[in-house]
Amino acid sequence: MSVASDENTRAADPSDCAPAPSFAEAVGAWAKVGVLSFGGPAGQIALMHRVVVDEKKWLSEQQFLPALNFCMLLPGPEAMQLATYIGWRLHGVAGGLAAGLLFVLPGAAVVLALASIYAAFGQVPLVAAVFVGIKAAVLAIVLDALIKVSKRALKGPFDLAFAAAAFVAIFVLQVPFPLIILGAAAIGAALLAARATAPTTSAEAATELVPLSTTLKTIATWLTIWIAPLVVIALAFGSDHVLTEAGIFFSKLAVVTFGGAYAVLAYMTQEVVQNFGWLTTGEMLDGLGLAETTPGPLILVTEFVGFLAGFKAGGWGLALATAIVTLWATFAPCFLWIFAGAPYVEWLNAQPRLKAALSAVTAAVVGVIANLAVWFGLNVLFGGTAPDDAGVAEQLAARADVKAIVLFAVAAVLLLVLRRGVFTTLGVAAALALTWHQLVTIG
Repeated sequence: MSVASDENTRAADPSDCAPAPSFAEAVGAWAKVGVLSFGGPAGQIALMHRVVVDEKKWLSEQQFLPALNFCMLLPGPEAMQLATYIGWRLHGVAGGLAAGLLFVLPGAAVVLALASIYAAFGQVPLVAAVFVGIKAAVLAIVLDALIKVSKRALKGPFDLAFAAAAFVAIFVLQVPFPLIILGAAAIGAALLAARATAPTTSAEAATELVPLSTTLKTIATWLTIWIAPLVVIALAFGSDHVLTEAGIFFSKLAVVTFGGAYAVLAYMTQEVVQNFGWLTTGEMLDGLGLAETTPGPLILVTEFVGFLAGFKAGGWGLALATAIVTLWATFAPCFLWIFAGAPYVEWLNAQPRLKAALSAVTAAVVGVIANLAVWFGLNVLFGGTAPDDAGVAEQLAARADVKAIVLFAVAAVLLLVLRRGVFTTLGVAAALALTWHQLVTIG
């Protein structure tokens, strides 16, 4: 793929931009972002904005925002893809690879270490007690995500209707997540485009697009890079091997992860718990809690899932191999989306029908995250047993986990009221759970 020059890629508002950095300087900045990228996509995007726009002035505000809008339209982790796009804009494909990989690899290394410890010691009573607190904190984190996304996405009756319809579809009717996303995009483009503004004609939106042949070559190259290793694995190990299954499933997941990791977690959990039988629901919740404590995108929880699936199927060696395959299938598509679509960012952001489809998908994601919050709540706070013939209220009362409810309340106050942050909330909840366990054990 031909790389746009600095004159083409950074010309929107050159007075706001500093000279392009050297490749080494950019790599240092991306390494810093990768190590410090805690707090989910909102915090990660804010960190990148501070480094790239405010401090380094490598991009102007008018260049940063269209890139962010474009990445929100894509499946996959928007913060990682935004880093990849900015890296591409500064230094072409090499810059995009450096930025994207440095955003992911620190967190991936931490998740691998934590998954290894969990596989070895996950059933130790003290460790299990800590994870009671982590699960309660994760529920508060999901609730916080639901509130934040709702404020950003639900701006009128149409948005509310999409969110409510998505919740009913996935929670009541059990419609598959990909169909909900596709349906929302199609209906949004059809119904809301008439309400959108006319296409803009800014200098960047009018920039000459790259030749179609160049884009097709880029797509073919990166599609091959993504799929070819997975095909080799399937041919070598067979269709029913865990490596093959992981490659196919997480590749499919990478195509439908609109709205971030929270939106797709319920769908992923259903597949890995009920259909593949790789993890239990409790293990899935533990994995999310671990991913919340690490830098990098939350979708790194897929690495935890892949590691445990491989570990159960064949021990440490297969666990490591499955984790690598999972990472490849999860993140290789992100480079395809960015390198193929980057030259079209300004043009795409100027199209009303695409904006309408994105608006509908974003609203529908609120309903999907609400479903995730309800599902987490039922599993974390009401995980006991109840008579089969009891009513709903009786079942909830019989299954209520007092410790989990108290820890969730503490986590919710810390995160939603005192705004202490994800890492602090997880740490306090885990410490309180451990203390509770020790007191009960001594008593």
